[in-house]
Amino acid sequence: QVQLVESGGGLVQPGGSLRLSCATSGSFLKFNSIGWFRQAPENERELVASLVFGHTTYADSVKGRFHLSRDNENTVTLQMNSLKTEDTAVYYCAAGRYEMDYWGRGTLVTVSS
Repeated sequence: QVQLVESGGGLVQPGGSLRLSCATSGSFLKFNSIGWFRQAPENERELVASLVFGHTTYADSVKGRFHLSRDNENTVTLQMNSLKTEDTAVYYCAAGRYEMDYWGRGTLVTVSS
């Protein structure tokens, strides 16, 4: 049973930074697709960043501010800088061999002064 657990969310002021982590009980090496998604209240879930077959992509809204990395076999992170109020959302980690088959429960990020 694959488990993904996000951590690192919290309250931060606009312009600040947060680092989200996603840990798996197994290994991320077996996944070809890894992604961070977010869902704000009353909005649909959207892709923030993905690493698919070695290629990293970012949503236009976060390009240049967020950075996805695979730190080690068991952990991927999302470094978020220059945060804006519109980045407020629940952030989810997902992974799979091809599709995003496995999902974490999410971590809340609130950007507010």
